[in-house]
Amino acid sequence: MKVAVVGGGWAGLSAAVMASRLGHHVDLFESAATLGGRARSVYSPALNTHIDNGQHILLGAYRATLSLMRDLGLDTDEAFVRLPLSVRSADGRLAMRALPGLPAPLNIAAGLMRAKGLSLNEKLAAIRAMTTLRKNNWRVPHSATVQEWLALSMQPRSLQESIWWPLCIATLNTPPHQACAQLFANVLRDSLGAKQRRASDMLIPRKTLTELWPAQVERIPGVKVFRSTTVQQIRYDTDITADGNGKVAPGIRLDNRAERYEAVIVSTNNPGAGRLLKTLPSVDDSAKFLARLDAFEHAPIATFTVQFDQDWKLSAPMLLLHEDRDRGHFGQWLFESQFDPRLVHVVISDAAALQARSREDVGKALIQQLQEQVTHAPMPPVVAHTVITEKRATFLATPGLARPSNHTPWPGVWVAGDWTDTGYPAVLEGAVRSGQEAARSVHQGASESGNGAFSRM
Repeated sequence: MKVAVVGGGWAGLSAAVMASRLGHHVDLFESAATLGGRARSVYSPALNTHIDNGQHILLGAYRATLSLMRDLGLDTDEAFVRLPLSVRSADGRLAMRALPGLPAPLNIAAGLMRAKGLSLNEKLAAIRAMTTLRKNNWRVPHSATVQEWLALSMQPRSLQESIWWPLCIATLNTPPHQACAQLFANVLRDSLGAKQRRASDMLIPRKTLTELWPAQVERIPGVKVFRSTTVQQIRYDTDITADGNGKVAPGIRLDNRAERYEAVIVSTNNPGAGRLLKTLPSVDDSAKFLARLDAFEHAPIATFTVQFDQDWKLSAPMLLLHEDRDRGHFGQWLFESQFDPRLVHVVISDAAALQARSREDVGKALIQQLQEQVTHAPMPPVVAHTVITEKRATFLATPGLARPSNHTPWPGVWVAGDWTDTGYPAVLEGAVRSGQEAARSVHQGASESGNGAFSRM
């Protein structure tokens, strides 16, 4: 079967790999010159080098992603710096590290009890919250926000500010008073609450994100990649009636291309998916599906990269920064570059307020934040810096948000992306799982009909 995948982010790439492995021929279309979507490498003129468009970490719990990388021949032990779960502040006042010698979840509890910078009451409160989540099978009150769940769990305000809030914003890119507590609990379940000790490990790439695995997809037999190609329309060979059924065996074409496809997986971000799906004819439930896509709200993530005139070794590969937005100190996490020791990366989630400031002011304030908070060694002279902002990096993960499945009302058309109903917030693992599930659904539809994917209606 001939399958088209529109969008070369992690969801689209994983869909293409899975569809190929299932025996289908795949054409993948990506509007950018580089594969990877919102997790790719870009050239920075200011730094005269390639950097990622956003600093990412993976978790040991990301089974689908790590399995996919190994399937593509990547040695994941060499590709990542693997660290036991840890939170260490740049100023040295807070330090917590899971103990690698103990089985899960004792490694987390013991790490909390030995943490520096937390009172005994705070340590016990954090352990109590995790224990209660486990007893409740990782379910939280319906429609609760993270802030509400923390209040119900009687977490001290100081603990919320030092640990819970940074973790919430880092994983959901949504402020605690808006963030869905259930999605947050799902992430905690599969990492801190997993039975496998390595599931809570933090994995920092040693390569740029494009080098990590997206570039390998073009080498797969049966996958043809079209870069710098924007698809603007999906159309059927024959008319589709309002109930979604074609009069004859239909095929699908993209724009004015001659190629005829039996299935299309739309794996752009959800605003792009909405625009593309609106070019299809109206069928039952299509208006409802499109309205669901329009209901998403988005939040930006910014990454501020600093280049020094010499190597700068941090006290840990990943350090927690303390925000002070009134002073322009937006940095939340500081990362040591794993492929250029002269670089460090500052991550700013929930970065809407940052966009109101000039680049000059942003750079000056963030450098000041680093100078004040990174206390282990003097900061070398700054040579250059740049900021990359992904304006629609993630959706706001709010309670009750209705996220679609991979299926659409249109025959032969599926969607994939971290915004589909993955049970996760907008993270890389969710994107990979969604892409793989979309490809499996296409294959199942073809297998059941024996003559194409349209029979699923």
